[in-house]
Amino acid sequence: MATVSAETLVQAPIKQAYRAFTNATPLREWLCDVATVEPHPRGRMYLWWRGDFYSSGHYLELEENKRVKFRWYSSVDPAPTEVTVTFEEKDGGVLVCLDHEIPDKGKYWKTAVDSFHKDWVESLENLKSVLETGVDLRIANRPMLGIVPGDFTEEQQKALGVPVRDGLRLDGLVDGMGAQRCGLQANDVIVEMAGHPIRNDASSLPNAIAGKRGGDKIEVVYYRGPEKKTVTMELSKRPMPDVPSDPVELAKQAHEFYEAGLAEVEKCFEGITDSQAMARPEPNEWSALEVVAHLIHGERFNQVFLTNLIDGYELVSDGFGSNVTAEVQATVKAYPSIALMLEELRRAVAETLAYVSFIPAEFAANKGSYYRFGSGLLQPNFHITAHIEQINAALAAARK
Repeated sequence: MATVSAETLVQAPIKQAYRAFTNATPLREWLCDVATVEPHPRGRMYLWWRGDFYSSGHYLELEENKRVKFRWYSSVDPAPTEVTVTFEEKDGGVLVCLDHEIPDKGKYWKTAVDSFHKDWVESLENLKSVLETGVDLRIANRPMLGIVPGDFTEEQQKALGVPVRDGLRLDGLVDGMGAQRCGLQANDVIVEMAGHPIRNDASSLPNAIAGKRGGDKIEVVYYRGPEKKTVTMELSKRPMPDVPSDPVELAKQAHEFYEAGLAEVEKCFEGITDSQAMARPEPNEWSALEVVAHLIHGERFNQVFLTNLIDGYELVSDGFGSNVTAEVQATVKAYPSIALMLEELRRAVAETLAYVSFIPAEFAANKGSYYRFGSGLLQPNFHITAHIEQINAALAAARK
């Protein structure tokens, strides 16, 4: 047998380093994209990466805060192998040592040694970053496109006159970033990026720009209505928000972004009647108030998501799903006026921010999960602002 070894010294409590190998949420934050685990001998350990690479194994041995041993059997390996991770307190932190035992015979295994070593070194580097700062280097080093993705339903395809069903429709763009600078617009449907097909599923986009960095230039193929176009986009560098370690301060800073977004939404409805706000531009398009309902559901999702993270039982999904029109219809029926809907949106935001301010100190110390949630609240072009154009378009159609 041959042993591939890697190690890192992490300035974090030993229990957090151990948890990073035995809980699905932190595993997603430094190692893979989806995880589901049962941390006991013979308990499952399934890890999946975008691009449909996965390892399906199970735990072999666990000694809390000291040692984890698990079986690794990836989708490309000809046979299962074993990984042992040890944890030792050192210099005020924890030394994480990983040994991956693989066969030393066979063409596949001889070429796999360097690949395993490179991947484990990079992964432990990310483990250190996530546990110490909360920053996932896979995200920090990934370029930004500056787009707001939207649904691309059969009804939208027909309404836009796009001749294909597979692609990514843009709800909006971020000012000053690559997508806007190269001329992309809302309702454009991207079908190819950097030579990779872009489909309706959530994974095709990150797969297309894997390995790219800010400043790189790529070709983007898209439809604007029935016309197929190609442009060169310069990828933007990704700004990483500075998330305050104090949840109360996080809530305070997030409030400033929310308040600006809420003010924009409320301004859209000045001089608008309830009947206009409830009118759909087309039978299969949302009314302005249904868009507000969608924003309310976004805040409800934030609250459930935060509970999942604090609880350590984050929901596993096969993508982002789609928006269910029946849900927004139900919310508008429950709050059947502009005043009631805007009041409910503010209430939902207030509840989100109150929840943030009550985040337990123990959870805030889990910097990967805390930073992941907090950074989402501090994005300049966050969810509410992204739908202003859609609200205005629905109201403009209603006024006609």
